[in-house]
Amino acid sequence: MAEEKSSQSDNFIVRLLHKIAAVGNKLPDPVTLFFLIAFGVVLLSWILAGVEAEVMRPVLDDCGNPTGEFAETTVGISSLLTSEGIQWMYLNAISNFTGFAPLGPVLMVMLGIGIAERTGLIAIGLRMLVMSVPRKLITATLIFACVMSSMAADAGYVVMIPLGAMIFAGMGRHPIAGIGAAFAGVSGGFSANLLLTGLDPMLAEITNEAAQGVAGFDQTVAVTANWYFLIASTFLVTAVGTWVTHTFIEPMLGDWDPSEASEPIEEPEKPTPVEQRNFWIAMASAAVVTAGILVLGLWEGSPLRALQGEPEYWWEAMAPFFQRLDVLITLLFFIPGLVYGILNKMIKNDKDVANMASDTMASMGAYVVLAFPAGQFIAYFSHTNLDVVVADRGVQLLEWVGLGGIPLLLGFIVLTGILNLFFGSASAKWAVMGPVFVPMLMLMGLSPEAIQVAYRIGDSVTNIVTPLMPYLPLIIVFARKYVKDIQIGTILTVMLPYSVALAIGWSLMLVAWVYLGIDLGPGAQPFLELD
Repeated sequence: MAEEKSSQSDNFIVRLLHKIAAVGNKLPDPVTLFFLIAFGVVLLSWILAGVEAEVMRPVLDDCGNPTGEFAETTVGISSLLTSEGIQWMYLNAISNFTGFAPLGPVLMVMLGIGIAERTGLIAIGLRMLVMSVPRKLITATLIFACVMSSMAADAGYVVMIPLGAMIFAGMGRHPIAGIGAAFAGVSGGFSANLLLTGLDPMLAEITNEAAQGVAGFDQTVAVTANWYFLIASTFLVTAVGTWVTHTFIEPMLGDWDPSEASEPIEEPEKPTPVEQRNFWIAMASAAVVTAGILVLGLWEGSPLRALQGEPEYWWEAMAPFFQRLDVLITLLFFIPGLVYGILNKMIKNDKDVANMASDTMASMGAYVVLAFPAGQFIAYFSHTNLDVVVADRGVQLLEWVGLGGIPLLLGFIVLTGILNLFFGSASAKWAVMGPVFVPMLMLMGLSPEAIQVAYRIGDSVTNIVTPLMPYLPLIIVFARKYVKDIQIGTILTVMLPYSVALAIGWSLMLVAWVYLGIDLGPGAQPFLELD
């Protein structure tokens, strides 16, 4: 085993990953990085002040409302290092922060998820799913459950990855293969799910904000913009992850010797009859909530349907329902979580609920702090017209290169995957990339929904091989319970086949999806025709 680990550590790819880690570890904290980026925008606006672009802008009436017509307008970059610019930054610092589009939806959804997580509902549900299936389907079921765990934000890292090792060890299989399969599902499949998660409103808000400045685009990028594609992606990630585990990972790791463990290995506990009863009661409440949600969206007289006109498509009639679906997602987690907490006596009164909600918000403190510099960056980038001019120059460059359509999407996936090795946060990275690439690629004929889904693929597939993954130290701790001297090189080597296979398989599925012109979500087509 020692020789095998040494050969893995000397592998060229592992050495390359160590070099990437060395570079990445020199980057400042994301909060500091956003402040530096915002400051960079200020300097760039001063350097490029006066650079102009000819763009199409909406014509406004005397009251400042759009008339539906567009006219070619000369737009120039304005410097923030002038008296007017400095005053604008000073007066708008708070509104730039509170106006950061993902802030409100993310915090609200996390209130519901936090209650479901802290009462134990999500953990017991995942345990019951994984432990009640036939032995030959255990790998696929584990990965599927791990993909689905993204609905609980980062809970899957803490719950599912050690559970994967326990299940594999209990079956006499190598526990590191269980960790690899679970890690691939939780992190590599973070942008796949049968349900909408907290990530959907977070990314959609940034995409929508970036897309609204494109002339001729008067639609809203909905929370459901990628839903159909994400449903199919759930089964793709499950199939690819299962194939890689059986074909590459377990043969590479060989047989596991329990004497390598650093402590006695316990069998995973089965849910007690009381836990199972409480779970199914909570699920019954979830069914009631789901039925109520569907009534609000589908019932013709519902206040959450379009109140005026006769929409051509059913999703247009349900526009109000979809526009604030994050509210309904919150309820779908909050109410079953509340029921389960009352049944298992973790919630005895309203103070317990308030404390759980407070603990959830406390865990989101880092995100709130990050939102301040991120909000400044986005506001600066837009106010100076850098977004418009950069998009115009980028389109000119892409036209000169000759890329368009599907090759352009694939190139964007590769770029996102490379950047993800250095800059891990999905929302933070999209807050940087979205304002630049969404307008640029829209002007090349791609819909904002297609651009967003390409970003999500690139962001997911390299999650499992970046040394900057925040949960990587925790995963190493889990692994050392079963192989006491395992090193980061071995972990990354195990994960590399998952990353490569997911990147290829997911990209091919997107190519087929776009080529066939299938909607990515309700009413979300892959290509765009601007007015």
